[in-house]
Amino acid sequence: MAEIIQRDGTWAFDGTTVRITPGLHRSVPLFRQTYGEVAVPLEAISGVAFEPERKRGRLRMRLREGADPLLHATGGRLPDPADPYRLIVDVDRAGVAEYVAEEIRRALLLDQIPKEPTKTYLLPGPPVPVSVRSSDGTVSFDGTRVRIDWADTSDRVKRATGPRIIGVGDLVQVEWLPNSGYEDGFMRFVTRETSFSKLPPEKDPYALDLWGSTRRDLLTALVATAVTARLPHPSTRGDLAYDEEGSHRPRPPAAAVPPPADHHDVLLRRLRELGELHRDGVLTDEEFAMTKAAVLRGF
Repeated sequence: MAEIIQRDGTWAFDGTTVRITPGLHRSVPLFRQTYGEVAVPLEAISGVAFEPERKRGRLRMRLREGADPLLHATGGRLPDPADPYRLIVDVDRAGVAEYVAEEIRRALLLDQIPKEPTKTYLLPGPPVPVSVRSSDGTVSFDGTRVRIDWADTSDRVKRATGPRIIGVGDLVQVEWLPNSGYEDGFMRFVTRETSFSKLPPEKDPYALDLWGSTRRDLLTALVATAVTARLPHPSTRGDLAYDEEGSHRPRPPAAAVPPPADHHDVLLRRLRELGELHRDGVLTDEEFAMTKAAVLRGF
């Protein structure tokens, strides 16, 4: 057993699995504490390295492309402190960190683990049911359906449509961008009908606009990951690609475009719904004109 215990967390390697447990110190981000322990099988690992610094160092693990639904759902956009595959190491434990990294590298070599992308997820993602309260509302996922209940501060268009319920079978992908504290983020559930209709997140009844607490809004990545783990693997949609340096990076999947007839029917339905909201006094003239223009642009 190769193990390192730090305030930031614990890595323990038994020859087949690296168990990563977040620390309980207040400096450990809420996202990592909520995500909990991650059991990484050896075959999911591409490499591991210890990066020494003057006052402290970092253990970093690289996973094979396509192995982890968390990395695919977040697209590498998790802030460094929230990354579960990164461990801050005190300078006096650098030798232990080097030993753990070397043991994992030796096992990768002996087991001849390939570096190529995987064709299935090798990590399960967070368990369900999972529910997160964000700045725009509460999003829940039970393994088969996503439900969004809007907050009182949500846009009137969203609140007028009522709770949004989406079956996994209707989803094409989940788009996620974190709230950085300087720019708003969003989580959008892309369905077959809405894959070509890109309303602004604050107006889109299939999207959560993330503008409040960055710590709390970051937890929406739990839902994005749980849903992503139950969608077709990205290798089946051609989502994995090489970057300019030859490394694998996630590429946003091409949205499925319905036949022209369906496209026209969906457009008419969306415009009819907006017209009803306008007639009922839910939307003002200005809101109706702006939302209608956004729908037409999207189509």
